[in-house]
Amino acid sequence: MARLRVLDLRGDRSDPREKFPRPRDQVAAAQPAVDGILSDVRDRGDVAVRELTRKFDAVDRDDLRVPADVLADALEQLDPTLRAALERAVDQVRWFHERAMPTGWEDERDGAVMGQWYRPIQRVGVYVPGGKAAYPSTVVMTVVPALVAGVEDIVLCTPPTGEGGLPDRTILAAAHLLGIDQVHMVGGAQAIAALAYGTESIPPCDKVVGPGNVYVALAKQAVQAQGVCGIDSLAGPTEIAIVADATADPRIVAADLVAQAEHDELAGVLLITPDEELIGPVEDALEVEVAATRHRERVEAALAGQGTVALVDDLDHAVQAAEAYAAEHLEVQTADARTVAERIRYAGTTFVGTHTPVSLGDYAAGPNHTLPVLGTARFTGGLTTASYLVPVNYVQYDRAALEELADTVHTLSDSEDLPAHWRAVEVRLENPS
Repeated sequence: MARLRVLDLRGDRSDPREKFPRPRDQVAAAQPAVDGILSDVRDRGDVAVRELTRKFDAVDRDDLRVPADVLADALEQLDPTLRAALERAVDQVRWFHERAMPTGWEDERDGAVMGQWYRPIQRVGVYVPGGKAAYPSTVVMTVVPALVAGVEDIVLCTPPTGEGGLPDRTILAAAHLLGIDQVHMVGGAQAIAALAYGTESIPPCDKVVGPGNVYVALAKQAVQAQGVCGIDSLAGPTEIAIVADATADPRIVAADLVAQAEHDELAGVLLITPDEELIGPVEDALEVEVAATRHRERVEAALAGQGTVALVDDLDHAVQAAEAYAAEHLEVQTADARTVAERIRYAGTTFVGTHTPVSLGDYAAGPNHTLPVLGTARFTGGLTTASYLVPVNYVQYDRAALEELADTVHTLSDSEDLPAHWRAVEVRLENPS
């Protein structure tokens, strides 16, 4: 049975963006529920959060903040091998994000001094999913760059889907490992609302970051549109595109498609290839991989909903198609993969060559796994150190520099009929000092 529908783009170099399968209808269908949750939390605060937690997570607690001793115990009881893996991931992610740290600059032109300062955001809200799976890796990916950037206050929300009506203990352990003590057992759109608007127990945050399901993604988009707080990007549901030619190993291609599909039934799963002969072997390998995977139903739903092969004329056409799709995760499995990858301008993260699966980026390679989806990688990037910094421009003129630019300001203010703008310059020039 074919797992992937074939989108035959051969001979058609028009923009294929609208032809790619993406779960836009499902996304739109979730919007009314998200709007209701946001309004409820904004108006009723903790009362609404507690009610929504009972409704969606079947947890009934008066205090949804994770106690300090529970955080400490989670780390103390963590399997040593898992702790070592988290510490290695922290080291890798910190190394990458230290190098991604923007630096301020200052220069002089015609007597004027100008530049940029980078100021860390004061309070950041971090969302860590915990529905279909627990993601301690997301704690690492969202918190480490915030620490590198110098964020003063980090508030973490994650659903209470672990044992005893608490969040998953590995998530709690990772938070404590990184020194985060404000952890709240709240999930979904209600967590985004609480972090954005603030409640009696959760302080309002200047920016909310982290991946999640369609409800989380829509909630983030809404609070940003309202001007309540900033967000990193539209980060979910997840997706992968693989550009592959005749040199690709069908088993590797199939394994990577399944690995992404196991996240979510709405996961985007796309293979772009000029080699029609590759499709059959990939389909055969998918049968083996799907049959063996633990989350088979979820994978089958994602493949049935979004699983696609885009058949293109050649690698030039593949580059065009990959740019149009602008995948969250882009793998390039071709001859001379680095050259092909460099030609594809837009993707959340590009994974180059046979030995670079998306799984590396999900956990420990270094770049962030919180990435833009649904084609938004055409205009925004993934979470990085700069996401936690505000660039502030500054300018300092002395009298001589002001005099040098005064005529330009005068002419332009006259052209826009804003005479008070010129007057603000003129009054300074009238002052002999």
